[in-house]
Amino acid sequence: MTIDEAQKRVDEWIRRYGVRYFSELTNMAVLTEEVGEVARVMSRRYGDQSFKKGEENAYLGDELADVLWVLICIANQTGVNLSEALERNFEKKTGRDALRHKNNEKLT
Repeated sequence: MTIDEAQKRVDEWIRRYGVRYFSELTNMAVLTEEVGEVARVMSRRYGDQSFKKGEENAYLGDELADVLWVLICIANQTGVNLSEALERNFEKKTGRDALRHKNNEKLT
């Protein structure tokens, strides 16, 4: 699925099952909450913390998809075309960082 298709599908789902979007500020809080859930899985699977009982089967992909879902909701409700924004972001990063990382001694 393309980013454009994802934005359309989320919008269709919200209108069909969700009644309406949560407010932008609520979605920002939900995004923060979802990122925290990604952090929880990461710290337990790849870091030093252990899983609590019942969390052992937490799926990182599901948590990342939750973050993407809310991010798409915020983009939709604020009129951001994520495909266009991502393309502009590639251009910005390429212009700014084309040699920066290659010349970073910490990365070699």
